[in-house]
Amino acid sequence: MAYTKTLIHILILTLFCYSSPSLSANPTYNLQSFGAKSDGKSDCTKAFLSAWGAACAATAPATIYVPRGRFLLASNVYLSGKLCKNTAITIRIDGTLVAPSDYNALGRSEHWLQFERVTGVSIYGGTLDGQGAGLWACKNSGKSCPKGATSLAFYNSNNILVSGLTSLNSQMFHVLVDGCHNAKLINLQISAPGNSPNTDGIHVQQSSGVTIMNSHVGTGDDCVSIGPGASNLWIENLACGPGHGISIGSLGWHLQEAGVQNVTVKTATFSGTENGLGLRHGRGLAMDLSDTFSSSTL
Repeated sequence: MAYTKTLIHILILTLFCYSSPSLSANPTYNLQSFGAKSDGKSDCTKAFLSAWGAACAATAPATIYVPRGRFLLASNVYLSGKLCKNTAITIRIDGTLVAPSDYNALGRSEHWLQFERVTGVSIYGGTLDGQGAGLWACKNSGKSCPKGATSLAFYNSNNILVSGLTSLNSQMFHVLVDGCHNAKLINLQISAPGNSPNTDGIHVQQSSGVTIMNSHVGTGDDCVSIGPGASNLWIENLACGPGHGISIGSLGWHLQEAGVQNVTVKTATFSGTENGLGLRHGRGLAMDLSDTFSSSTL
């Protein structure tokens, strides 16, 4: 009898565990829960920052969810990890994040989505629409124009993953990795017209352990540009074009400049590009360029 009661108690406890919501379930923060509207016209910057703050305060791995629709981020979105308690934040995007069409709104901030000193941030899916055409026209006209904003930037960050993201028509660089360690950029689709100025697809500098894989980049500038201080960079299965190809440099413009080391480019295909693999350097200065290997098809 005692055995039967014990068995019943175990069964009841098991059913309770499977049927009740887990108290330790990882939290998800839907952008619309913070007041964001998916009409592409209402500014959702405040909602995005609020969702980031909630995810940072969570004690368990957290997800920021951007549902289907167009969400306008009308100003620089600065996402700092300085006070962030969480080192496992996922941003899952099913919709499109839209930059303002007026290039002056972002052009002088130099960044649109900017992560700094974060650890363990992963971005999955979605589209970034930089709406850069207005600024390109200004630059091509010879007028005085803002420098422009990079669509997605990571500074001084570790253990970053960006997967399945589409970046369209950035004002300046599409993706920037600066001062980071262990960043993986996988299955990216990066696109801007061949005559769009300064729209580098991916720029890496002062960073180590960066992987770029299974991606297509076609812009008006470098598909991938590699700046001073980059080391242990792996590029594999990259389709490049239109654009200027893959460029290392410019290097050697400063006496104390960090070099570039251990860059591997494997199975890269170039189509409609001005160059394949290129090295840019300053005049009369020594460069530290070592252990660089490439295997590519033109």
